[in-house]
Amino acid sequence: MKLKLIIITFLFSALNLAQAQQNNLTHKDSLNYTLNQYYKLNLKVFQQNSTLKDIDNIFTLFTDDFTYAHPKYGGVYTREDLYNGYKRNQNNGGYDGSVVDIKIENIIYGLNAITVSKRFITKEEGKVVKGDKQMALFEFKDGKIFMIKEYW
Repeated sequence: MKLKLIIITFLFSALNLAQAQQNNLTHKDSLNYTLNQYYKLNLKVFQQNSTLKDIDNIFTLFTDDFTYAHPKYGGVYTREDLYNGYKRNQNNGGYDGSVVDIKIENIIYGLNAITVSKRFITKEEGKVVKGDKQMALFEFKDGKIFMIKEYW
């Protein structure tokens, strides 16, 4: 009888462990998908022929109370501030296609957060140039990006 109880307890524990690992993978995969969408959509906006709809697509990834922080370049921006900045850059020709890729170098996953080391790949005078590594922290809430903080 004791052996049956031990086996049942072991099987139950193994099932709970497997389920917990599956939930973690699902959570990590979800965060990774949103992160990759964010960079993919930004790359599209950075092209010369991008549209307002391309900008709108990025903002579907953000929570309503989203904030963007970049201490070196002006502090904290609301969702509306950042949206207006994207539109202004687009209208002023700031998105000229010189950014040809965004390469993610490293990712550290946390609970509802990802830290990313990435670099912009640009075209300058006909040559492809790797930019400096840049660090960003993404926080998530309800499956959407709640905050981005850039550290470069």
